Amino acid sequence: MPVSVDTLRLQLDYSAWASQRLMDAAAKLSEEELTRDFKTADKTVLDTLVHIYAADRIWLTRVLAQPRATFIDPEDRDLTLLQTEWPALQQRWKLWLRDFKDDDVLRVIEYKDTKGRGYSQPVWQILLHVVNHGTHHRGQVSGFLRAMGQTPPPLDLMAYYRTL
Repeated sequence: MPVSVDTLRLQLDYSAWASQRLMDAAAKLSEEELTRDFKTADKTVLDTLVHIYAADRIWLTRVLAQPRATFIDPEDRDLTLLQTEWPALQQRWKLWLRDFKDDDVLRVIEYKDTKGRGYSQPVWQILLHVVNHGTHHRGQVSGFLRAMGQTPPPLDLMAYYRTL
């Protein structure tokens, strides 16, 4: 067994906690700071948060076998929308995983990426990817905040464990 379902639940909870802390920090920024171009792939604090949210959403649609036509919708680029929709999305992840047993995390999910290429991965790999992807991009947003003279909230996994 690569990882238990309880470990996956804990990782998803951590990811939700860290994303919420970063959204709370972003809510204190001016519109100019929120949309300042840092010359990275997703450019801004807002667009990077939207990217994480959209990835969390598209992966959920994949595991539910409910393909999505788009990755990011124009209306996603709104912090107020993220503050409402992201926690709701994270709840849907929890509900999906609620009745899983350890053996269920070995179940293979077949899906297509945004270019239509087919893949198959076990549940545990998908979930760890979702969490790791979010961690990577939250680190970028933390760097953006520091570059603007802000102090980002602690987002380390250990900081989360200390809240339990």
